[in-house]
Amino acid sequence: MARPEDEEGIEVAPGHPPANGYLLVPGVAPSREMSPEPQNGPKAGLALNGVPRDSTAATSGALGSRQTQLAPEEETQVRLLPTGPGEETPGTEGIPVPRTALSARRFVVLLIFSLSSLVNAFQWIQYSIISNVFEGFYGVSLLHIDWLSMVYMLAYVPLIFPATWLLDTRGLRLTALLGSGLNCLGAWIKCGSVQQHLFWVTMLGQSLCAVAQVFILGLPSRIASVWFGPKEVSTACATGVLGNQLGTAVGFLVPPVLVPSTRNSTDLAPNISTMFYGTAAIATLLFILTIIAFKEKPHYPPSQAQAALQDSPPKEYSYKKSIRNLFKNMPFVLLLIAYGIMTGAFYSVSTLLNQMVLAYYKEEELNAGRIGLTLVVAGMVGSILCGLWLDYTKTYKQTTLIVYILSFFGMVIFTFTLDLGYTAFVFVTGGVLGFFMTGYLPLGFEFAVEITYPESEGTSSGLLNAAAQIFGILFTLAQGKLTSDYYPKAGNIFLCVWIFVGIVLTALIKSDLRRHNINVGITNGNIKAVPVDSPTDQESKTVMMSKQSESKI
Repeated sequence: MARPEDEEGIEVAPGHPPANGYLLVPGVAPSREMSPEPQNGPKAGLALNGVPRDSTAATSGALGSRQTQLAPEEETQVRLLPTGPGEETPGTEGIPVPRTALSARRFVVLLIFSLSSLVNAFQWIQYSIISNVFEGFYGVSLLHIDWLSMVYMLAYVPLIFPATWLLDTRGLRLTALLGSGLNCLGAWIKCGSVQQHLFWVTMLGQSLCAVAQVFILGLPSRIASVWFGPKEVSTACATGVLGNQLGTAVGFLVPPVLVPSTRNSTDLAPNISTMFYGTAAIATLLFILTIIAFKEKPHYPPSQAQAALQDSPPKEYSYKKSIRNLFKNMPFVLLLIAYGIMTGAFYSVSTLLNQMVLAYYKEEELNAGRIGLTLVVAGMVGSILCGLWLDYTKTYKQTTLIVYILSFFGMVIFTFTLDLGYTAFVFVTGGVLGFFMTGYLPLGFEFAVEITYPESEGTSSGLLNAAAQIFGILFTLAQGKLTSDYYPKAGNIFLCVWIFVGIVLTALIKSDLRRHNINVGITNGNIKAVPVDSPTDQESKTVMMSKQSESKI
């Protein structure tokens, strides 16, 4: 069971005075030796949202105990880079450094989350991939069936702000419990909708699953940052996104097999019941596992960047100011729009894939599901490879831009080869499209965390997903209209134009890898220590971080 809240904090190795998990980052040190006890000087700490993150006298004392005078670059590195858990860096005796360590539980937490995300994504796509079947069973239009998918996108936009506020103020565990619990409840409600006149009940259950998604989609980057070390954080985020992609893949594959198309609508009810009850049983098991094994955070922070943020008092965190800071961050705004375009295009293609395939290949529902499976499985491989590549190279902008360009070419090829009459070729082009388009998803998450540090990962991820849902709704409605009035090619060309716009926006993003710079001991002028006692006496009391060259292209 989870430890009590007061035991969840960071422990410091014996002999190290506690520093609330934060690192004091000074500017150029004064030539004279400082007194271990401050006289009238202010306390300083890492600033978040313009608010001081720490102000301990112990840290001030540590500043005065240096044995040697170091250059600013060396001083930053020794303060940010301990040689081991609980150890001091040579030449800086007495400087407190938070202990960092990796917990084995991190894999359990990531697995439970990934499976919960899988079930939620499965329920998103389970109607659309056999839209013609549910259209006949419930006696409604295809647009009604499309809304069973689009309700996921519609619910996300207004609920993302309270959901990210909850994540930032109440924590990871409660957010995961809400997501898993609502997912379970929605699945059971849908079990009571297997009658032809109960379309409103299945919409109610799907709407609850859509609300659950709001609490689930923003968690991969937060779980990765809180539980995983610097060398595995991108891979962990990609794995979390992978669960959602795998759920979409299973949603493409399983419903056409469990609920095959038949002319007699009454014969569909037992098959639909099997699918709904099986989903509900798995969702219930995952909810129980979340209650038992999902922990708020590890005993020790996994990285220096996380150590610098982990123990911030709630009163010092302003959610509204965090939102304002993000929208003032122009690189993030550009990424927000570019991510929304790419992910919205993926949502639209996934929702309308059955209709696009059946327009050219009659009675090929099963192959439509398999093409969707190919698209997503290829994307899963792309996600993992991109995550590993980022952990190895930290080339966030270059990788994001290249994947965006390749996604554009993949969409163009898919558009102009869909009507050739060869399903095998559609499998190949769908796989190429999915490899890059779906592989982009974790790249956007991790790039956003890098350029917005030390703002909350949940807030930046939530805004990215909100943009994706907005573009997803608009693209699905527009592409669906073009597909029904003309042919799928018209709708796909529409998406190609927008993806090209996304390429231009991505090329304009300035790469400033703040989190990575903190982890490797390179400072950035936008993250600074500020005084607590006298914000006006800047000359004598503000401790600024020394500037280094930014990582640019």
